[in-house]
Amino acid sequence: MTVKLYQEDGYLTECESTVLAVSELGVLLDQSVFYCQGGGQPGDIGRLICEDGRQIEVTDTVADRETGAPVHVVDPNSHGLRVGQSVVARIDWDRRYRLMRMHSCMHMLCAIIDAPVTGGSVSDGRARLDFDMPTPPDKESLNAQLNEVIQKDRPMTIQWITDAEMQSQPELVRTLSVSPPEGQGRVRLIDFDGIDRQPCGGTHVRSSGEIGAVRIAKIEKKGKLNRRVIVEFA
Repeated sequence: MTVKLYQEDGYLTECESTVLAVSELGVLLDQSVFYCQGGGQPGDIGRLICEDGRQIEVTDTVADRETGAPVHVVDPNSHGLRVGQSVVARIDWDRRYRLMRMHSCMHMLCAIIDAPVTGGSVSDGRARLDFDMPTPPDKESLNAQLNEVIQKDRPMTIQWITDAEMQSQPELVRTLSVSPPEGQGRVRLIDFDGIDRQPCGGTHVRSSGEIGAVRIAKIEKKGKLNRRVIVEFA
C-alpha cells in the first residue's frame, strides 16, 4: 500500500518514490504527496520526474477500485514507466494550496451553521456545503461571520483516534453523506483550535488565517429542507 505522506503534512510538495504497479488506470507508488480524490476534494495533479529528467504529467489522482490506494493517472500510451523505477512525485502546489484553503474554509462554514451537513464539494477557488435546515441563513450576516472566524487565525492540528473512540463520539461526524473510514484501526481528525473538530481525510492549511478573505456567492434552495451555501475567494 502507498504511504500517504499528505496525511501528516499537507505542505509537502514532492517526494522520492518507487513504482509499485502500472495499470490502465495509472501508476501506483510506494509513497506519495498526491492527494487522492475523496470527501469532496479533487485529486492532485502534477508530474512524475524520471531519473533521466523526463517528466510525465499526472492529470488526476484517484482511488484504486479494490484497495483504495492512490493511483496517479497518466497517459497509458506514452508514460513508459515500469515496476521498480524511481521517480520524483511533484504536485501542482499552487492548485493544491488553493484547494487546501477552500477545504479549510468549509470547516469554518460548518462551525458557524448549526445544522447537519448533507453534502459538499471543493473545487479550485469555489466550494459548497449542503445543510439540512428549513430556513436559509441571512447571506450578509453569514458572510460577516465566516470572515470573522477565519480572521481569528486559529491553528490546525491533526489527531488520530481509534475506531472505538470514533464510535463513542458520534457528535464528531458533521457530514451525513460521508462516513469516516473505519475498520482500518484509526480515524484522522482535523482540529481547528476552538472552531471545528471532525473526521476528515483532506488537506488543510496550518491556521485559519491562511484561508484569506472569502464571500458567500449564493444560497440556494435544493429541497424542502436542504440549503446549499456556495463560497468563493473574495
